Amino acid sequence: MKTVNIGIIGGGLMGREAASAFGRWFALKDFPVRVRLTAVCDLNEGILSWYKQIDSVSLLTTDYRELINSDEVDVVYIAVPHNLHREIYLDILRAGKDLLGEKPFGIDQEAAETIAAEATKLGRFVRCSSEMPFLPGPQRVIAEVQSGRLGRIFEIRSGFLHASDMNAQKPINWKRQSQYCGEIGVMGDLGMHALHVPLRLGWKPSKVFAQLQKIITERPDGKGGMAVCDTWNNATLSTQVDINGEQVPMQLEMKRLAPGETNTWYIEIYGTEGGVRYSTKDTKAFWQFTNGAEQWWKRTDLGFQMPFETITGGIFEAGFPDCFMQMIAAYVAEREGLLNGKFGCATPEEAVDSHRIFKAALLSQESGSFVDVSFPSTLVI
Repeated sequence: MKTVNIGIIGGGLMGREAASAFGRWFALKDFPVRVRLTAVCDLNEGILSWYKQIDSVSLLTTDYRELINSDEVDVVYIAVPHNLHREIYLDILRAGKDLLGEKPFGIDQEAAETIAAEATKLGRFVRCSSEMPFLPGPQRVIAEVQSGRLGRIFEIRSGFLHASDMNAQKPINWKRQSQYCGEIGVMGDLGMHALHVPLRLGWKPSKVFAQLQKIITERPDGKGGMAVCDTWNNATLSTQVDINGEQVPMQLEMKRLAPGETNTWYIEIYGTEGGVRYSTKDTKAFWQFTNGAEQWWKRTDLGFQMPFETITGGIFEAGFPDCFMQMIAAYVAEREGLLNGKFGCATPEEAVDSHRIFKAALLSQESGSFVDVSFPSTLVI
């Protein structure tokens, strides 16, 4: 069985989540490829010490160049602030490594396009992290849309909601400062999650009207003073997409101040013959609408029906560690040409397309009007 050696750059929250997924790889049933975590880079020595418990890790370093030049690394998973994406992602690709990078693939559209173009030029396998579609509920949503059973689709809603910023005394971090996370603010942090499924289904907005909010404009700086928060906290985008020649409204929500919401991802799609909706707020529940003499919503409690089969019994429910592991399994399978029609990770093209939408949203906020979103007729990535 082939083994893929993986290195992590950015060993914090998401890096540890990735390491956990690699450590549970045996839970995948009859998966044709093994993965092995061999190297970790972080600037914080304290974070690196956590990885000493993992026997397969032979390199712990504070210099990412040492990691990407290691012969013991085939693929790099990277989770660092957005302003670092362009330089480090390009260095990874030029070192001859494949890449699974955190969204949004650069601080702005130009950076995302540069990364995507370099991946194409060098022939590297590159994907963008977006986990939630790998839960059973979103998989059912996608299948229903593709079946055509919904009839003429006339409305789409998709979003990702946090309540993390409701605490005004939460100390500032890089996600609340545009020099690190970009002018697009919360859209860069949460937007790829809201757009992954719509873009994969071919729904690219032609127009966008944005309502962006800066609600909390300063936070404790951790040193006894206050620091400026200059990023957008909340974004509501009213967009228009073309589906079979009809203009259909699609609303996208990306919010850090959504009272009571803890990592809530949702999607709702309505058609003339039926509808589907799903939210991680009720992880097992898949809702399906039937239009007939009587109209009704049917709730189905989904079990552990993951894209890649595991040893876990079907009666159990899935959680974030499971969809994260499934995302990485999808990455590895597609890299080896073994995806076999399953839903795949977000592509560099989709990451670039998300930036096109976010750039138009900034222009819309400035002008107070709908703004056209421009997509090239061909973009080979």
